[in-house]
Amino acid sequence: MEALYLKSQDLAPEDISRLCAISKTTFYRYLHEYRIGGIEKLKEVPFHPRQSQLADYRASIEAAFRQCPPVTVAEAGARIEALTGLRRGPTQVRQFLKSLGMKPRKVGQIPAKADVTVQEDFKTRQLEPRLEEATSGQRLVFFMDAAHFVFAPFLGWLWCFERLFVKAPSGRQRLNVLAALNAITRDIFTVTNLTYITSETVCELLRLLAGTHPGVSITIVLDNARYQRCALVQSLAQRLGIELLFLPAYSPNLNLLERFWKFVKKQCLYSKYYADHLAFQHAIIACIEQAPDKHKEELASLLTLKFQSFKAVRVIGEESNISLFPVARQRQKKVSSKAA
Repeated sequence: MEALYLKSQDLAPEDISRLCAISKTTFYRYLHEYRIGGIEKLKEVPFHPRQSQLADYRASIEAAFRQCPPVTVAEAGARIEALTGLRRGPTQVRQFLKSLGMKPRKVGQIPAKADVTVQEDFKTRQLEPRLEEATSGQRLVFFMDAAHFVFAPFLGWLWCFERLFVKAPSGRQRLNVLAALNAITRDIFTVTNLTYITSETVCELLRLLAGTHPGVSITIVLDNARYQRCALVQSLAQRLGIELLFLPAYSPNLNLLERFWKFVKKQCLYSKYYADHLAFQHAIIACIEQAPDKHKEELASLLTLKFQSFKAVRVIGEESNISLFPVARQRQKKVSSKAA
């Protein structure tokens, strides 16, 4: 385009070639292409990148990797070589995997005994209607759950120049926190102790919720722990006018507090050392109390009323467990035999 513009300004071909840093041959080729096809002809790119030989095996490789994804790039290269007879280096294999639309993803987990159909039915028929009422101000919905923080290292990831270590305190001291999270305002009510969560602990939290919200319809979504489903708790909830909405078995994905506990561990426990159990307790309690204000924006995106559904996800079954490909195993055996 620059060459054509300079030509329209009556510059000599020698000057155009010098200003555009192109040869005279290239300049005249531009003119020729413009005369036969106009601007659209000049937009064409006549260069074709070399096509990988693996492209001929793309469908078969993709099918094999969809059925059993590779754990590492090295394993992917070994399996590609076994399928095609073509050996490629890690960089080429990585580029080919990306061209297939693959990328490293952390495997998620789903409780083995979870009933997906029951979960979906509970979510649509019971949970979502009550959340709609809570959104419109007709009732309060709380999610209840207990967390047991053991005074021990919580190992996390750090950007560092060398591997770092966290001191591990001795003993099995712990802090138990039973919490109720308001689904709309994200206010948190807690009862803590250093022994065990019992039915009496649950009753204490029920009285706290009823006392702070008198005359308001309250629904508490909770799991099926024995100390929560016992007759003592259910009779007290009935007297206080609190509805207990028990989750289907093995459904932590439907409890907002599960996300909140993960957030607390990330904020004040991962890769952090506390000299004594008292400092450990204070850090957790302060994090929980300050979270609704200090981390308001982060919690707003984390504690949304959208729940993980396992209805349309691929699950690794026993018949397709991911393991090292036999070729990779054979190479390991050869290396070990040489070392021996």
